[in-house]
Amino acid sequence: MSTGFAWHERMMWHDPGLAVGAVPHNSIFQPGEHFENAETKRRLKNMLDGYDITPALDALSIAPARDEDILRVHTAAYLDRLKALDLTGGDSGTEFGDSAPIAPGGLGIARLSAGAAIAAITSVASGRVDNAYALSRPPGHHAEADRGRGFCVLANIAIGVRAAQHQGLARRVAVVDWDVHHGNGTEAIFYDDPSVLTISLHQDRLYPVDSGFVTDTGAPGAEGSNINVPLPPGSNGETYGHAMDQVVLPALRRFAPDLIVVACGFDAAILDPLGRMMLTSADYRDLTAQILDAATALCGSRVAVVHEGGYSAAYVPFCGAAVIETLLGMPPGIEDPYLPFFAQFGGLELNAPQRAAVDAATGAAGLSIAETVT
Repeated sequence: MSTGFAWHERMMWHDPGLAVGAVPHNSIFQPGEHFENAETKRRLKNMLDGYDITPALDALSIAPARDEDILRVHTAAYLDRLKALDLTGGDSGTEFGDSAPIAPGGLGIARLSAGAAIAAITSVASGRVDNAYALSRPPGHHAEADRGRGFCVLANIAIGVRAAQHQGLARRVAVVDWDVHHGNGTEAIFYDDPSVLTISLHQDRLYPVDSGFVTDTGAPGAEGSNINVPLPPGSNGETYGHAMDQVVLPALRRFAPDLIVVACGFDAAILDPLGRMMLTSADYRDLTAQILDAATALCGSRVAVVHEGGYSAAYVPFCGAAVIETLLGMPPGIEDPYLPFFAQFGGLELNAPQRAAVDAATGAAGLSIAETVT
C-alpha cells in the first residue's frame, strides 16, 4: 500500500505571534508561545524520521495554492484583504479574523498549506497513491469563505476537495472531521452542496460555541449532507467508537463517496491543553483503521488525511505516528509510553450521557437502527 506524504519545512514558519496560550499578549501580560506553534507538527515529522518511517512514505510535490484554487472556496474580498496585509506589513500576530493571527508574508505559507491539502487529496483521487497524509500548517477547518477563524487562514480541505472536483478526479466526497473543535468552516462552505458530505465529531460547544448542533443537517436541496456529533467533555475511545458505528460509518455507506477526506486534529487527545476529551494514540489508530475499512468497501481505499489541530507537543507525535503507521499498513512500531499510565484512569467507559449524545446525532442524521448494523 502506497501512502503519500505532503510536507514542507516552510509551513512550520507560520508565525501567529506571541500569546498567553491563545490570547494575544498586547504587552499587557507576560508573553509566551502561541498554542498554534510549529513544535507539535515538527516533532511528529522528527519522530517519523527517527523511526525510519519517512522513507516508507511517498513524498508528494507541493505547489502553493493559486488564486483560482482559493477563489473556488473563498471570496475575492477576503483574498484581497490577505494580499493587502502581506503588502502593508504589520506586526507578527496581527488578527485578520476571529482568533486568526498572521504575520507579514503569512499568505505565502497559508498558500503552501492549502497546496499540501491539494497534493494529498488529488494524488489519492487520481490513483497516484492509495492514501495520503498532509502534515500541513496553518490548519484550515475553521476558515470560512469570507474570514479566517480559530487559527485557520485558508480552508485547506475545502480547497483540496474543490480542486479534485474541478479536475474531474472525484464527484462525491465525504469529509470526516475528528478535531476536538467543530469544523464550522468546512460545514459552511459545503452546506448547500449535496455532492460533499461533511461529518464533524467534536466536543459540544467548545469552539465555535454557537455552531456544531445536531439540527444543522444541510441547506434545502442538500438535506442530510451535513452531520454533527457534539460529544460531552470527557468522551473517550469507546464513545468515539460508538459514534463511528452508529453515525459515521452508516452515513458513509449511505452517501457512497468516491473519496474520503479526514480532518485530523489531535486535540481530542487526553493531554491536549485546548480540549477536554480522552483519546489516546491507540484510539486514533482504531479510528483510522475504521475509515480505511470503509474506504476499501466504498471507494477503492481512497483516503486523504489532512492535519488540523493538536497542541500537546509531548503527545501529538505519538498520535500522528499511529495514524500514519495505519495508513501504511504497518504494525505498531512506535511504543506509546503513556498508554499504561492512561489505562489506570477512571471514566474510560461509554456512559449514559455520551451514549445519549450519539443517539441524538443518529436520529438527527436520519439513520435508522437497520442502517447502523454492519
